[in-house]
Amino acid sequence: MSTRTYDPISPQCVAFLGLGVMGHPMAGHLARAGHQVTVYNRTRAKADAWVGEYGAFNAMAASTPSEAVSGATLVFACVGNDDDLRSVVLGEQGAFAGMAPGAVFVDHTTASAAVARELSTAALPLGLRLIDAPVSGGNLGAVNGALTVMCGGDAAAFARMQPVAMAYSKAVTLLGESGSGQLAKMVNQIAIAGLVQGLAEAIAFGEKAGLDMKAVLGVIGKGAAQSWQMDQRGPTMVEGKFDFGFAVDWMRKDLGLVLDEAQRNGARLPVTALVDQFYADVQATGGRRWDTSSLITRLR
Repeated sequence: MSTRTYDPISPQCVAFLGLGVMGHPMAGHLARAGHQVTVYNRTRAKADAWVGEYGAFNAMAASTPSEAVSGATLVFACVGNDDDLRSVVLGEQGAFAGMAPGAVFVDHTTASAAVARELSTAALPLGLRLIDAPVSGGNLGAVNGALTVMCGGDAAAFARMQPVAMAYSKAVTLLGESGSGQLAKMVNQIAIAGLVQGLAEAIAFGEKAGLDMKAVLGVIGKGAAQSWQMDQRGPTMVEGKFDFGFAVDWMRKDLGLVLDEAQRNGARLPVTALVDQFYADVQATGGRRWDTSSLITRLR
């Protein structure tokens, strides 16, 4: 009996499930890299629109996850939450039902570490492997192919997916066993929540003091206070522009995962819990889809 081998550098038959603000450009990068990409989206019109944009790259759409993954060596997904993930993975029409033994499922959803472990365990008897691989970099990073991907799972499966995922990434790193990618994304969101609140307070303070905050940011951005958030969101916070980037609703979903995990592992996150409530204030004033930098609106 021959053993099927995979060359992760050569073009492959892959599937991508979920074509939201992240998945749409990520799947597009895979198509441009020469892979044969079949996509699935719960709203079929989005899948058809994606094919309309990338059809010249041998791209197709499918009606169900199981149909999309047929023949795929790698299956990528980027959906909303734990339940959305289960809905595209499990069941008669789910991805696992259509994947061939030896295939790898790569989950870019920001979800719980528990669901990553659950689905990884479910994959094993089927001869499949699952890599939990949440991303950082937002829509701009997805569009520019510059995402940072934090992975958990089997090292051999990671070695197969990593070169392919570099089509839309600047770094794809294995951090440990199943669930480690999701836990690392939680660390990322904890750091961002505190940083954005600190930046909002700094700008609001400077404005109350009568300073030209664009000029101030230009100066302190060359010193120890510099950060991506200061460079990219500081000026737009000063201008009161929040119609782009990572939405408050999504951040609250992520911080909910963080706080649930902290309850399980005993971590103390007083600042994160407080900022989560500040985001609830922003939601209550109509800012559910504003960028996360809209924290400053509470302070003006």
